[in-house]
Amino acid sequence: MLDVIAAVGPTKGFDVVIRVIVAHRFRCRYVPAGNFIRFCEQFPALMTLNELRYIVAVARERHFGHAAEACFISQPTLSVAVKKLEAELGVSLFERRKGEVSVTPVGQRIVEQAQRVLEEAGNIRQIARQGQDQLDGALRLGAIYTIGPYLLPHLIPRLATRAPKMPLVIEENYTANLAEKLKRGELDVILISLPFVEPGVSTLPLYREPFVLLLPSSHPLNQKPDFAVADLKQEDVLLLGAGHCFRDQVLEVCPDCTHRSTSEGSPVQTMEGGSLETIRYMVASGLGVTILPCSAAGADRFSERLLSIRRFDHDAPSRVVALAWRKSFPRPQAIKVLHDAVVGCEMSCVEPVH
Repeated sequence: MLDVIAAVGPTKGFDVVIRVIVAHRFRCRYVPAGNFIRFCEQFPALMTLNELRYIVAVARERHFGHAAEACFISQPTLSVAVKKLEAELGVSLFERRKGEVSVTPVGQRIVEQAQRVLEEAGNIRQIARQGQDQLDGALRLGAIYTIGPYLLPHLIPRLATRAPKMPLVIEENYTANLAEKLKRGELDVILISLPFVEPGVSTLPLYREPFVLLLPSSHPLNQKPDFAVADLKQEDVLLLGAGHCFRDQVLEVCPDCTHRSTSEGSPVQTMEGGSLETIRYMVASGLGVTILPCSAAGADRFSERLLSIRRFDHDAPSRVVALAWRKSFPRPQAIKVLHDAVVGCEMSCVEPVH
């Protein structure tokens, strides 16, 4: 590896001196500034971590402009860096067409290796802390939309007591997006719902959470002494939009929730909301019923005059919430403290998984 350090003499008349350290090949050498270019021409150019970040971003975005925005640089700067790396490697990493960029076969292999290099490089500071305090430093936590708002208010105070020097940098997103960010090293650990299987990723179950039915207080189902999911076949069931894993879980236990039809046989459009909060307001207004994780039911947010929360009496559906992190993540103590803090949260409706 070539490391170049420039120093200017403190007194007028001193030549500018360039100190070049060539690891494993030369001892320290002082080269006059005028000879520096000729000296450096002896050595091939070296790729940088920034260049690797750029090609990973281009491969992900399939667009040079969007990749430049993601890397917080100008597009010309990114384009020049990518071309420089391609020239150094002697291969084309991308096929460039108007408005479209695709990765070449060899480029795909190089991008995958670049991602691994970036992840390992990002672990250097973490590894340095292994002999120190693993709970000293921010932890980048991702959470799906149907977990974060309901767990974090309980988690943050407990974690602040257990690990006061480990603040959380929190991101909410869909499961698929969180998984990609975790694999790219942009997140350290994520809160997801099982099943969740990714190569090189470990999971640890936290708690089992039953689903409950949320319905207007005046709804006829409130008059039934007990009921099951099958009773929802003819109801207007409000669902989250596509992309939410909780929507898929609801449809798994209630496949008929999107296949209703009128008496004339025409299909009824399923009503959807962008968040569980929005859906809850829609139910409170009398638009329909919904299935929610018990932590999101919000029994304390509406008076019984508006909403009723009912548990299923037969084959109650549920989900298991878990932590997921890269197997190479070098702060296992941070994962343990986070796990213990979550399990210790006072959420009466969930059951810890041991």
